[in-house]
Formats: sequence, C-alpha cells, structure tokens
Amino acid sequence: MRIYDQTLSRLTRRQLLNAAWKLGAAAVAAPVVSRVTLAQPYFRAYPFALGVASGDPLPDGVVLWTRLAPDPLAGGGMPMARVPVGWEVARDPAFRTIVQTGTEVARPELGHSVHVEVEGLEPGREFWYRFHAGGEVSQVGRTRTAPADPASVDRLRFAVCGCNHYETGYFTAYQHIAEQAFDFVFHTGDYIYEDRGDGGRNANRVRQHHGDEIFTLVDYRNRYAQYKLDPALRAAHLSAPFIVTWDDHETDNDYAGDRDEHDTPPEVFLLRRAAAYQAYFESMPLRRAQWPRGASLRLFRRLRFGSLIDLSVLDTRQYRSDQACGGATATGCAAALDPARTMLGDEQERWLFEHLATVRARWTVLGQQVPTFARDNLEASPSGQFAMDKWDGYVVARQRLYARLRETRAPNPLVLSGDVHLHYGADLKLDFTDPASETIGAEFTNTSISSAGDGGDVAPNWEATRADNPHIKYHSGRRGYIDCTATPSTLRADFKIVEKVSVPGLPVLTGGSLVMEAGKPGCVRG
Repeated sequence: MRIYDQTLSRLTRRQLLNAAWKLGAAAVAAPVVSRVTLAQPYFRAYPFALGVASGDPLPDGVVLWTRLAPDPLAGGGMPMARVPVGWEVARDPAFRTIVQTGTEVARPELGHSVHVEVEGLEPGREFWYRFHAGGEVSQVGRTRTAPADPASVDRLRFAVCGCNHYETGYFTAYQHIAEQAFDFVFHTGDYIYEDRGDGGRNANRVRQHHGDEIFTLVDYRNRYAQYKLDPALRAAHLSAPFIVTWDDHETDNDYAGDRDEHDTPPEVFLLRRAAAYQAYFESMPLRRAQWPRGASLRLFRRLRFGSLIDLSVLDTRQYRSDQACGGATATGCAAALDPARTMLGDEQERWLFEHLATVRARWTVLGQQVPTFARDNLEASPSGQFAMDKWDGYVVARQRLYARLRETRAPNPLVLSGDVHLHYGADLKLDFTDPASETIGAEFTNTSISSAGDGGDVAPNWEATRADNPHIKYHSGRRGYIDCTATPSTLRADFKIVEKVSVPGLPVLTGGSLVMEAGKPGCVRG
C-alpha cells in the first residue's frame, strides 16, 4: 500500500496487527480493518489524483466529491481504514474568505470516496472548494448554487454532454466545456465504457482501456479511475457542478432492467449491476438520497433553478422492459406497441407525471438518456426502421409521456437526451407519422464527447431519410456538446463540434443553432 499512519505508536498491539501493511521493505501479516481510523495519514503518492467535483446544486448548497486514490489503477492504493478528509468552501479562488469548513470520513466500504452535502450557502452565486488529507491539498474547484425558488432569473447557461469512450478519442470537448464556466453541466450517460482493452487490435483506437471487460467492484473502480485521470475530464469537473444520469455502458451495453445483452441469468447479472451501481455512486457527486442499495439506486430526482428551469433527471435503464423484437432495429414490431411495456417503470412514471402538474418555472426540462423522438430510417434501412433500444421501442410509454405533457400544460417542454453519438434538434409531435400533428415541445440530443471516433458532418444515409423526418431541425455526426442559454423569452442551443477526436487539442466550432421561443412549442433555426 502507499499510505501509513504516523500515529501507529499510539495503537495497541492488537490494533497494530489489524492495521498492518507494507511499509517500505517491511511486510507485516494482516490488512488494516475498517474500524481503524488514521488520524494523520501520510501518502507516498498524491491522493487526489482523480480530482474533485461538485454536483446537484440547490439554492443553499451543493455536493462536493473526491476520492482518495494514491494508486488509482490498482483499486486506489488505500488501506482498509477510515481516513478523515477536511474540506473548505470560499467566496474566492484564493480562499481569502472561507465561509464553511468541515471534516468527512473517507471509508474503505465506499472506495475512500467522499460526498459532502454542503448547506447554508447563498443562492445563485459562485463558490470555490478544496479538500485536504494529511499534508496533501486537492485541486481547487469552482461551483455554483442554484437560484432561490421562485426567484426571478434572467439567464442561465448550461452544457449537455455524454458518451465519452476513452479508447475511441480524446476528451477535447471537455476542455472547451471547462473554459466556459457554465452554471451547470448535464451529463446524459455513458461516462465510462465497460468493454475490455482493445490491445492494439483496432488501429482507429487512440488509447486503450486497462484490463478485460469489467465485472467486479474493483474492476469498475479502476475503470472510473482511468477515465478520471484524463486532464480534460478533471478540468470540466473543476469548472462547474455536474448533474449526472447513467445510460447502459456504466453497467453493460444495452442492458434493460435485470437483463443484459448476453441473456445472463438475472440473478447473476444483478450481482454485476450491484457492483456497477456502487462504483457509479462512489465516482459521482451524488447525494445520500442516491445511496446504492444492492442492485438498486434511485437516480431520478428533481432540481429547480429559480423561475427559469425545472429539471427532472430520469433513469431509462434500471426499470425498463426488455427490448422488443431482438433489441436492435425492426420494422413493424408489434411488441413495441404493447401498452404494458415501460421505459421508466411504474414508480418513476407516477413520480414524473405528478411533478409535471406542479411545474411553475418558464422551462420544463426532462434530462434523460435515449432519444424520445421518432427517427424514420425506412429509406436508409428498410429492414430496420426503428431502434428498439430507444423510445421507438416503447411507443405507448412515449405516448403516455407526451399526453401528460400536453394534459398538464407543463410550460415549454424540452427533453435532453444522448446515447446515439449524433447531434439532433427536433420537434416533439403527438404523431410522428403526420407532419401536421400537434407539436408539444422540443428535444436536443447531444453527440458524443468521443465515442465512435471522429464522425462526420452528417451521419451516413441521413440525406436518404431527411424527407421522412421533417420534425428534425438540426443534425450532425461530429463530436462535441451542446451549449444552452436559457432566458425568460428563449432557450437557445448552440451545437458545438470538434472536427476530430483522434487528434488532441483541436478548436471547437458552432455547427448550428436552434432556438425555442417561450409559448411556442418546438424549435426554429437560430
């Protein structure tokens, strides 16, 4: 291990035996047990290598996160002991005016991660924070509390991003996100990818995962550590609070509820899901309300930003029905029309539908994973018109959602989604087969940060399907993120693109822009 306790001389012989580990060349018999607390730890390598983060801003506080990991890719390199971690919040990046301090315990049961729920801060303003343990001090992060509810808010800027596959490209877009100092960043999922290291088999992969496909808790911890060692991703977390949800690759590709893509027995797959969910919680700035309970973790939640934005964060993986008709793409899939099929699960759907009736903010935002809008690909792929892993495979559930948005008259609905490695901006229609059908909102889908490699200006076969999708107002196959600006009158989306992710450090460009006007469902070119 890479840490020792300078207070060993004060421990009893029994505690010494229980708290022993290698120190230099001296090997001792037993690992440290979790009842031992290290008063003044000494780290033989920097313990904050994975950076710091903040998340889920409220008007009076935020979550602060870090994880002690002096040996990040080997389980963290920490002893099986509790370690006190101090934290500070200041009004300025130089910490001349410190407003709150405290100590949290980094526990081995949670991979020595730390989640501090700071309260009592002023609403709608910037703060800076840092951690310290032993003689080491973390990087300084910037965060921002949400405006008071229902205080009048003139402007909010936020980014939408997701799908950062380490092997298929550099995280250039995260560096550009970091430079913008957004009010918050919404991540639509696929923060990590679970597949094995490529081992040089694919020349298009610019980096490699460590190890095989991940299954155990230590496997998932090491994979998150490899991603968080990327300096651009760490910089993005330092720049603004993140609001996160997951998609499939945080656990296993295309999983649905208790079913994985290999038809593993559910009782076996749930063991893997429990490990994945715990590692996700350990690695994200989440509150205790999202505490993992075995193979379950309640990720859906609601955040308000004064008079401007009401954000419902959804989970379309944990509770969904299995994909219909083989799970890939299909034409005329009768099972996709089954009213018993669910994307959100009964409890989450009831929770969302109740909340939609109470929204009073200017913009009703649903942040989730996979696109809800229909994409008719018949001209490009006659045998695979609709993707069964998206809301196209859960047609009646989608209609229930759209009908509820219309019924409650939730103000100016906007859906945020990811997953497909493409930028989309689209109108939401009650009937996607009829261009004259009522428009009830808009959807902005972020492309990937790096997944699937460089991409192109437009995806293959798009021109062949454009005429069948008049509700899609913008489309790009480049990598990047969405830069959103909300005001009481408009919500503007600038679709940011990077020409290549196989080459690090390239500039970011604006590929196109769409604008929602308050009181007018849908979006128009900006």
